[in-house]
Amino acid sequence: MPRNIIAVVDDLFFASKIRGTAEELGVMVKFARNADAILSAARLDHPDLIIFDLNSERANPAEMARQLKADEQLRSVPLLGFFSHVQIELRQEAEAAGIDQVLPRSAFTTQLNQILAGTK
Repeated sequence: MPRNIIAVVDDLFFASKIRGTAEELGVMVKFARNADAILSAARLDHPDLIIFDLNSERANPAEMARQLKADEQLRSVPLLGFFSHVQIELRQEAEAAGIDQVLPRSAFTTQLNQILAGTK
């Protein structure tokens, strides 16, 4: 059974990179654009991972992380966020909200194959 991932990504470059890499690996990725879509997709599919662009303007990643971690059915879903390496406060906010792994964009990009495959 292929891995099932939800991505909350506004940036078209990163969305395209995630989509293309997922196709190469045979990983299923759904893109959610707002809080309701994220929660309903997570409850329906119980994903192996949720990826957040921490700069998302459509969904508040920190608030979404708090909601996911507060939900008994979803708190075990791993959350990963990526950010610009200069946004130290954003990283701290994401970690405090419960995002399990926070990576600079450059590390996210270089490790994307392993992240999607579940080996990282």
